[in-house]
Amino acid sequence: MLVLEGLLPFFSPAAWRRLFEQATRLSDGQIRFLGLSSMLLGTVLLLVFRD
Repeated sequence: MLVLEGLLPFFSPAAWRRLFEQATRLSDGQIRFLGLSSMLLGTVLLLVFRD
């Protein structure tokens, strides 16, 4: 997971900085929705690709 998260700041630090600045402007509800969506997507992917 950390390898994937490190790709954007490694290859394009300016884009990562802009993305991070935009994320700080989101409301708490929007951040929670993104977190929930990420958790659900991760769970679905684990269920689909597990052995």
